[in-house]
Amino acid sequence: MAVSPESFPPRKRRPSANCFVAPNLSDRNLLKSLLLLSSEISTLKPLLFLLKRNTSSIIRKSKLLSVLFEEILGRDFTYSNTSRGGGGHVTGFPPSAVLCFDELYIVLQRMKTLLEDCRNCSKMWLLMQIDVFCNVFHELTLELSTLLDILPSKKLKLNDDVQELLILITKQCSEKFTYVDPKDRDLRSQVVEMLDRIEREIVPDQCELAEIFEKLTLRDSTSCRDEIELLEEEIQSQTDEKAKSDIIALIGFVRYAKCVLYGGSTPRTNSRRRRAAADVNVPADFRCPISLDLMKDPVVVSTGQTYDRSSITLWFESGHTTCPKTGQTLTHTDLIQNSALKNLIAMWCREQKIPFESTQMNVKSNGVVTNKTALEATRMTVSFLVNKLKASQVVESANRLVHELRVLAKTDSDSRACIAEAAALPLMVKLLGSEHPGLQVNAVTTILNLSILEANKTRIMETDGVLNGVIEVLRSGATWEAKGNAAATIFSLSGVPAYKKRLARKTRVVKGLMDLAREGPTNSKRDALVAILNLAGDREAVGKLIEGGVVEMVAEIMDGLPEEAVTILEVVVKKGGLVAIAAAYPLMKKLAIVLRDGTDRARESAAATLVNMCRKGGSEMVAELAGVQGIERVIWEIMGMGTGRGRRKAATLLRVLRRWAAGLDAEVASGAYSDVNMNTSTRIVLPG
Repeated sequence: MAVSPESFPPRKRRPSANCFVAPNLSDRNLLKSLLLLSSEISTLKPLLFLLKRNTSSIIRKSKLLSVLFEEILGRDFTYSNTSRGGGGHVTGFPPSAVLCFDELYIVLQRMKTLLEDCRNCSKMWLLMQIDVFCNVFHELTLELSTLLDILPSKKLKLNDDVQELLILITKQCSEKFTYVDPKDRDLRSQVVEMLDRIEREIVPDQCELAEIFEKLTLRDSTSCRDEIELLEEEIQSQTDEKAKSDIIALIGFVRYAKCVLYGGSTPRTNSRRRRAAADVNVPADFRCPISLDLMKDPVVVSTGQTYDRSSITLWFESGHTTCPKTGQTLTHTDLIQNSALKNLIAMWCREQKIPFESTQMNVKSNGVVTNKTALEATRMTVSFLVNKLKASQVVESANRLVHELRVLAKTDSDSRACIAEAAALPLMVKLLGSEHPGLQVNAVTTILNLSILEANKTRIMETDGVLNGVIEVLRSGATWEAKGNAAATIFSLSGVPAYKKRLARKTRVVKGLMDLAREGPTNSKRDALVAILNLAGDREAVGKLIEGGVVEMVAEIMDGLPEEAVTILEVVVKKGGLVAIAAAYPLMKKLAIVLRDGTDRARESAAATLVNMCRKGGSEMVAELAGVQGIERVIWEIMGMGTGRGRRKAATLLRVLRRWAAGLDAEVASGAYSDVNMNTSTRIVLPG
């Protein structure tokens, strides 16, 4: 069962002891740093239940250490130095004391990190690893005891009170055995036993479940949701597959308990809610040429072009053997990960404070870790939610339940399969027409998330009322979000070639997508445009799109979304024949503007579109383009500075213009040109 952890905020692997170093400071500044560090630790609060005694002990010792450091700092020291030959006196701390201070600083840093880690860690994972954490506390205490033993108190000339304080701290650090609270061990045994029962398909006792979660202070839906997020982040700290599998089981367990004990939850509205990629302007190079979305796992195909793994895989599964951007036949379908680009995208996501889902980790987790406990917990959760939804008569209650299914359907393939197998789709049909905006959004988004699984696409297309319900939301949904997610569902379903043809033949689908692309906000427009682009990949579908006004729609949005608009126009012109070219004729000048001012990718698509229009549309098309002021300079600029494909298309475009200028109209109309690189040393002067 795969989990989708996010890389923002990044969860770093816990540092080892070797990662800490003492600061390079003067003696007194080092002691001041020790005083500050011990004071910071002493202000921390111990954990309320797990590791209560261990954390309290460390904090108490730090308070005493801060008093010790303060007393030492308030004294002036002059000691005899016989190591230089001839004796003498030196002002400052003895070297042996400074060495101890350096080591004490490292130990205190580790203590502070450990306390913060315990406080910010998942409570479930902390409970499962209780012996490990207790051992670390004990090891740090022993190291502290050793350093205090060798601290040269005589050379520091500590007075009797400070000496007694030092002896007290040393005595408190002299524990011989690791202490684990029996209550913590008993609670861990309860959880392990309950996980074992879930694996054996035995539904947990609700009273016992409530007792466990009360002890862990997971007392409401929000705290459980936070716990799930912490567990998902914890996966990134692990390299051991067994540990990952255990965490995945805990996620399923907490999710089940959250639903059973506290009911379904509603979306976050507080400041902790993370930004989405759609909320910011994503750089063109970070968008997949197929889906136009932020790439999560960029891969390179044999032509050298980069796509998101999920999009290009879907392209191959649809029967294509060509590169979507260049149209070239691929020599093979092997995919090479573009690690450099992936790292750049991850860095950009962190800077923009948006989540970056690691597809590679998901695939690895799903492929390597098979966890029956997690799967059975998911089935129990789905069964509980679906049964509750069937019986629900209150809109708000139904909304929370559907939102829970929506979130679960986004998690992984196992969850999507479980939800569909539990007959949730017929329930969604009734809710698509709801007058409650939130409920409608949650219902259509649940269907969208379910459609990611290939087997569910057939279920959605064949279950009575589901497709019609999605189309109706696309056309007249209560919110733009609902319409956009309906469009995204159409895009997902059209990944199957047979369904693509079927959807494109539906006038309501085409009109709904066109209207959304024209009138919706930017995010919803993009959802519609991606669906239109996918439908345009089928030659038969292009005819319906042209009839539905796709070219006119592109003209309307080209100023606001030039890259998306030109990409769609390129595909439509390429596959729509002379009818599409004739319809696109009024856009020649707009394409020339994109050629001049657009992004590299937009210019590339504009050049490719103009090549097709000029080669197949005849001399009238070429004359229209040649009449654009400065077009020759723009084409030369792309040939010199554009992308590889952009340079090739610009060279072909310039050759077409040159033949037209030479009066070779017949050859222009015949389309007898190929994409070749031109000799850029030749200067061509075109008429006005």
